[in-house]
Amino acid sequence: MTNDSLFAFVSSSSSAVYPFFTTQPSRYHHRLRFLPPPASFSPSARRRISSPVRCTSGLSDMDVAQSGLYPLQRCKTVHLVRHAQGIHNVEGEKDFSAYMSPELFDAHLTPLGWNQVDNLRKHVKACGLARKIELVITSPLLRTMQTAVGVFGGESYTDGVNIPPLMVENAGHSGQPAISSLNCPPFIAVERCREHLGVHPCDKRRSISEYQQLFPAIDFSLVENDEDILWKADVREANEEVAARGVKFINWLWTRKEKEIAIVSHSGFLFHTLQAFGGDCHSIVKEEISKHFANCELRSMVLVDRSLLGSETSSCNYPGKIPHGLDLPSDVADEKHTEKTFLN
Repeated sequence: MTNDSLFAFVSSSSSAVYPFFTTQPSRYHHRLRFLPPPASFSPSARRRISSPVRCTSGLSDMDVAQSGLYPLQRCKTVHLVRHAQGIHNVEGEKDFSAYMSPELFDAHLTPLGWNQVDNLRKHVKACGLARKIELVITSPLLRTMQTAVGVFGGESYTDGVNIPPLMVENAGHSGQPAISSLNCPPFIAVERCREHLGVHPCDKRRSISEYQQLFPAIDFSLVENDEDILWKADVREANEEVAARGVKFINWLWTRKEKEIAIVSHSGFLFHTLQAFGGDCHSIVKEEISKHFANCELRSMVLVDRSLLGSETSSCNYPGKIPHGLDLPSDVADEKHTEKTFLN
């Protein structure tokens, strides 16, 4: 990817991502600074970013707002989770070449990974998040689906209940009991939030028909092909391609009506996707958005629709003027009075 195309890609996102705690402490406030573009950028790219546009209505630098203000219906809250520890994480940390091992195909969680899942589950219940989430989106790989249903699913499944479980007993040789789909949000599998595609067997998925036997209550209808045709044994997806796929995924979220969405994905996907966001923020805020995720880390973000990707209307806004009456704003009335006096 050239510098020109990279600039165009980063500039093309129609969404913005911000840390969930949107009222920033004063240490985050800063004067807006524009640094010279890197020398490695082409002349055309340097010209495009050397003179930024400021929408300040004539205000001085001291008056420029350091906060963002958006209509509520143009915002979603996304709760991003990296899967818990998988067998590939353990082997790869010992020896990076282990990522090439066929024995790590569609890596499952380790016993420690399941402990991480249990701890995160306790956290989302204790903080009240479990009651707020309207949808869980998961990458269709074994480790992400195990993490997703373990954290956000129902309680242990009970025989005799006439609904399919989220996960059957011992799915993926986990040694875990079945997990119920009662009293939890719906789950859907989406290929766009998968890890880097290609080369590493741990990132290759099984057939959807096999997953449906292991995770009966997960909705796989958005996955187009039963077999994994995206993974190539000899071609590893580039970081820039992962980032572009990630931005498409973020923009796709605006096709969903849900306002609170949990997304269970992978380290590489989350890191390279989030690198495309936060460029207009303080460096500390940028770091909060895009730093690497630990295993089973949860990070909540506010997603903002800045280009009418969604079509939501506010359920809280009220139109006013009921009953109808005169309500000319005082500053407009002053202008009209001055204009009338001048003409007379």
